[in-house]
Amino acid sequence: MPSNGRSANSAARSASRPVRESFDVVITAQRAVLPDGEQSCAIAVAGGRIAAIEPLSQRPPAHRTVTLTDDVVVLPGLVDSHVHICEPGNTDWEGFATASLAAAAGGVTTLVDMPLDCVPTTTDVAALEVKQASARGQCHVDVGFWGGVVPGNLEELSALSDAGVLGFKCFLVDSGSDEFPPVSAAEMEQALSVLADTELPLLVHAESAEVATALPMVNSAHYPDYLRARPRGIENLAVAQVIEAARRTGGHAHICHLSSSDAVPMLRSAQLEQVRITAETCPHYLALCAEDIADGMTTLKCSPPIRERANQGPLWNALGSGVIDAVVSDHSPCTPSMRQAASGDFGAAWGGIASLQLGLPVVWTAASARGFSLSAVARWMSEGPARLAGLPTKGGIEVGMDADFCVLAPEERFEVEAGRLAHRHPGTPYDGRSLLGVVRETWLRGRPIDRSEARGQLLSGRGRP
Repeated sequence: MPSNGRSANSAARSASRPVRESFDVVITAQRAVLPDGEQSCAIAVAGGRIAAIEPLSQRPPAHRTVTLTDDVVVLPGLVDSHVHICEPGNTDWEGFATASLAAAAGGVTTLVDMPLDCVPTTTDVAALEVKQASARGQCHVDVGFWGGVVPGNLEELSALSDAGVLGFKCFLVDSGSDEFPPVSAAEMEQALSVLADTELPLLVHAESAEVATALPMVNSAHYPDYLRARPRGIENLAVAQVIEAARRTGGHAHICHLSSSDAVPMLRSAQLEQVRITAETCPHYLALCAEDIADGMTTLKCSPPIRERANQGPLWNALGSGVIDAVVSDHSPCTPSMRQAASGDFGAAWGGIASLQLGLPVVWTAASARGFSLSAVARWMSEGPARLAGLPTKGGIEVGMDADFCVLAPEERFEVEAGRLAHRHPGTPYDGRSLLGVVRETWLRGRPIDRSEARGQLLSGRGRP
């Protein structure tokens, strides 16, 4: 896994810096996930940034010292770069206040909001400014924004880049929103050409419209019917189109929510050939499987769909090898009525998994069972998404970075109670599940997040407020 150019030993690097008389706060931890693995250390914070990382025996002086118990681990604050917040326009689905509270409860300190499911969609600077105005003063964590690529708005991309979006998102298939139509493969390549000289990625919902139009409509409560309507081939063809567009243009293309493990060899080959292609997957593809989805369980509908159990192993292997380098929620909420619970019709139900608050324990429960470490989870859920979004002070515990932390009790189990989640609507497919890993505290820029104080900042291009 690439280290994003970070030092292999933060403690050694801090030793070469001038020693302050006293820091704002020092956190002493028996276990902290640093870039070179788990260590015991003292983390000193000044001005909201990590100012030093020292051995416990050399704990520096501070105005306040926080000594953590032995049963917790300090992780870098999670970065969730794929969240549909829906405000303005559809705030009854979700909003900045509720989404950011759910994020904080789940150890997430930075969100990047998707450009659709809001009104207006974020496809020009005026719409971005409306969204920023809606978010301002409501956020409990830091929030950045993706811009949108839709037919006819290529001339808006430069202005959106200048206005501070962290990158762009497009669909190759119907998005489900009339206000955010899909682009053709040729239009996607044109957008990559426009963005090639920037450091901004183009995030692609990679399902093929050509294949989708030939598939039958689904009006069924039987999940296998829905799965047959979104076969792996619809995803595999689109991934191949994105890879070749990135190869021809030199732009950075990113595959959103990869579900088909068949596409992994294509991605691996392209990366070895230095094509600028990256990929993410989601907790639901790693922890849930089609065989367990009963008739009418529409809270489990998403696109691409949750696939068979045999599909999971290769996705985990791709994470382990670095072919996939990020795990993000794709939190896509809606009102309860949109789930079509009464009919259980997968065709009519809104597609999207509500899981923003639960991503870390879902992934840690499954990852630990497969022998992965918390350091690996931090690479996927903190470092990888921060690198994608171009947030150089997020995603790691290292001198000079924002003092954003997730304090996790990794051996503690809990049972999910949907009604206690901070999302605007409590529905989640994980209701009643026993998960491993309790988030005890979430720190933003050197202070624990307090739900009574919305002090999250809006992030602009390259990660600064």
